[in-house]
Amino acid sequence: MSDCKLSQLKFLQLRLLQRYLAAIAFTSSLLVMSLGNHPVIAQTTAYCQESEAVRQEKESLLQKALQGDTEAQNRYKQLINQQAQQLAECRDRTPPQHQAIWLRLYPCDTQPGVLDKIMDRIVSRGYNYVYIETFADGQVLLPASANPTAWPAMVRTPGTENTDLLAEAIQKAHERGLKVYAWMFMMNFGYSYGQRSDRQSVLARNFKGDTSLNVVDNASQVFIDPYNVQAKRDFYQLVQQVVRRRPDGVLFDYVRYPRGLGGASVVSKVQDLWIYSEAARQALEQRALNKKGRELIKRYVAKGALSASDVDEVDKLYPDEGEPLWQGRTPPTQEEKKVLPSAAARRPLLQLELWRLSVAHALQGILDFVALAASPVQQQGIQTGLVFFPDGNQVVGEGYDSRLQPWDRFPTSAEWHPMSYAACGNADCIAALVQRVFKYAPPEAKVIPAIAGTWGQSISNRPSLEAQMSAIERAAPQVKGISHFAFSWQEPEIENLRKSCRWK
Repeated sequence: MSDCKLSQLKFLQLRLLQRYLAAIAFTSSLLVMSLGNHPVIAQTTAYCQESEAVRQEKESLLQKALQGDTEAQNRYKQLINQQAQQLAECRDRTPPQHQAIWLRLYPCDTQPGVLDKIMDRIVSRGYNYVYIETFADGQVLLPASANPTAWPAMVRTPGTENTDLLAEAIQKAHERGLKVYAWMFMMNFGYSYGQRSDRQSVLARNFKGDTSLNVVDNASQVFIDPYNVQAKRDFYQLVQQVVRRRPDGVLFDYVRYPRGLGGASVVSKVQDLWIYSEAARQALEQRALNKKGRELIKRYVAKGALSASDVDEVDKLYPDEGEPLWQGRTPPTQEEKKVLPSAAARRPLLQLELWRLSVAHALQGILDFVALAASPVQQQGIQTGLVFFPDGNQVVGEGYDSRLQPWDRFPTSAEWHPMSYAACGNADCIAALVQRVFKYAPPEAKVIPAIAGTWGQSISNRPSLEAQMSAIERAAPQVKGISHFAFSWQEPEIENLRKSCRWK
């Protein structure tokens, strides 16, 4: 084929790809890299993705390198270094500058070359960040020697107990110019933790004494009381071990309470709140500013409501204290007291204020736990990120979304990662979630939406990643970073092979 016809064919291919992506104008760059006597063409699309030829060349070189071919080892190392530089340059000029993918690792990933292949595949997709699942469902991606609370390890294959897969993954990623965030569940400590006899007091409980195992359809979810000292100590020590591996960031997920089913998805009375474990109740009572306030808090939480007799009895118990007080309560004025002289008249307002106090107390527990967890990360100069549902902080009727996720009060020192996973058949509902975040976010907040899907096709009633990204760019052009859930969605066949140790 002549050079002229070859050029025409390439041009037509690029034009077709432009229409298919339906996002931003197609640009391409060709970089000829001489690796010994073997030239390789590195081609990137508008999303910084490598050509199929380059991807196959890398895999071939890696296979030869693993077999001991010294020349292939040198060429492979030179290639990944050059492509790391190319990826950085492409992402600098191609929005979003921060493009991440979520990744779960498996015991079989300890096999020689598997981590290399995974990270190469991520680079070939144009990503410059990878979020590696580090603590999920009560399991940790740490060796036994670095497991302070004896959490079950994600890697438990005989002979691999002391493999530091997180540290190895960080090293492999950095060699390719990828930045790594350790993705960690926060208030959901997992089923195995909830079965420990020495940790039963740590679990969050509602009025009935139930834990989240009784109300959440996913039995792996066990939420803890953020006020419990043991829960704080266990998680703090875990985060300390993670940051010693020097990830580029730590991404906290499940920064919330469980979501109930059906009507339980809304909390509208104090009995619905997860504040009935001993630590949370004591902390709530300590928010009282006098004995009257403490006694009313105790009665309200224990009964779920105040009666006129409760108010009258507490007045008689502490006749010299004046009005019951607690944090945030402004005592009524003299004029207001004249209007509401009796216990029966005062009861509705006192009950409403106690309800607001209880909700605020539950929310503050989350925010305090965030501050505690983030402290060892920030001390090391590592970025923190917080994952949340954009609709997790809503008022619903006369109550609140049961997750009580106060993301609008998250610290702006952390990145905000809204899970924009809406599925309505088009990208409008996804863009709307991102817009909702910016409606409540302060100007200095760095928002990095997480979207779910695959390249080039719709899945699970969600349009392609290209279509979603284009819609977000139109709705919120200030977005400079985005993440894609997940590697398993984009590479389902590879995912299955990795689980069974057949991807070699």
